[in-house]
Amino acid sequence: MIRKVIALLGVFSVLAGCSIQQTVEPARVSTDSEICIIENPDVREGFLKEFKSTLETMGVNYRVLPKGSSHSACEWTATYLARWSWDLALYMSYAEINVFRNGAPEGKALYDSTGGSATMGKFIDAETKIRELVNQLLQYETAFLQQKASSGTIS
Repeated sequence: MIRKVIALLGVFSVLAGCSIQQTVEPARVSTDSEICIIENPDVREGFLKEFKSTLETMGVNYRVLPKGSSHSACEWTATYLARWSWDLALYMSYAEINVFRNGAPEGKALYDSTGGSATMGKFIDAETKIRELVNQLLQYETAFLQQKASSGTIS
């Protein structure tokens, strides 16, 4: 009986370690800014397509720069990485979007289901997840809020 309990505890501890992680550190970008996306041709074309579509829906000015472009090419730049995996079906298992201001890290969105092999929650709609990450990552401030923040009247 004790062996069965220990075995069950072992199974539960292994399953508890199988999780999906998502973290977002928002970037505060002014509404009149342009974001330059540095293209990553190693990622499925649909990722960039949805990234651009989400920015258009948000009313964000953007342009796409070729792979290898410098972060100093624009005030705001974004890079992205994504991987798809196969487990009964093809699914996006990892996505990362980094935002830089003048070459310095400013925000990051990460979705990682690579540790979620035992969960069905990993089978997500990639386009929906990309939209969610971009919307949470890019927090736009109006000129009015920027002025108040710089004068110390809001926190």
